[in-house]
Amino acid sequence: MGIPHSLLPELAAIQPTPRGQLSALARHLLARPGLLLAGAFLAVLVLASLEPTWLVATDPLAASARQAFQAPSMAHWLGTDENGRDVLARLVHGVRPSLLMGVSATAIGLCGGIATGLLAGLGPRWLDAAAMRSIDVLLAFPELLLALVIITFWGQGMLNAILAVGIAGIPRYARLVRAQTRLVRATPYVEAAVTLGLAKPLVIWRHVLPNAIKPVLILATIGIGGNIAAGASLSFLGFGAPPPAPEWGAMLSTSRNFLSNAWWLVAAPGTAVTLTVVTVTVLGRALLRYSEGKRP
Repeated sequence: MGIPHSLLPELAAIQPTPRGQLSALARHLLARPGLLLAGAFLAVLVLASLEPTWLVATDPLAASARQAFQAPSMAHWLGTDENGRDVLARLVHGVRPSLLMGVSATAIGLCGGIATGLLAGLGPRWLDAAAMRSIDVLLAFPELLLALVIITFWGQGMLNAILAVGIAGIPRYARLVRAQTRLVRATPYVEAAVTLGLAKPLVIWRHVLPNAIKPVLILATIGIGGNIAAGASLSFLGFGAPPPAPEWGAMLSTSRNFLSNAWWLVAAPGTAVTLTVVTVTVLGRALLRYSEGKRP
């Protein structure tokens, strides 16, 4: 039965137009300046990771013994380090490895967790029990400790640090995916697809996988901030990017010896790590609440 033509104008007025949606979104963001600031800061980080020379023209590796330990000034906004290198330039060029650590490690942990969670949630009981007991054992240890154990066998370096942090995050995502998979496989539409004779791989690809990983993907955005902090911690301990690479954790590690006479060397990278983690976490939580139908 069709809709009477006389009601179409009224229904059109009820349906939100794209312009109305944009204005509602604008009002929503203006009422929440924290989200606006987080989004603006994230945009600056992305710009710095893509092309840092657009923000600073100074070479982050250019050293000058005469300019060592200069306090923040108009010439060097964040001062210079023990080798006379510009701290602001090193801070901006350090955005790329920090974001690379967070995004890449999260992607590794997410892919491994999805594969493990699907196998446990869709496999036989013995496989599910074996996978869950192994995951429980791994979850008993902090992720940073697991990453340190992995690096002990593989050696230090940026690539090994990314792999170690990513692998250490697999158990967390695997448990979430397994729980979501068991919920989705019992839904009526999955049972109907099986009853209609669809092949099991097709059912998994079209119905189980998208609905099982959707909430996990949202939670993974929050995990990016934690992985950035974990990467900085590994670099601080000397297991990440080797010096003189401009990386926030490595900058914190080398500057701790000069805290008494050059406080800006610690304040700059420490503030950068804190603001980045807080920004990613705020945006991830807002996205999570939006996906749940709540006001972020």
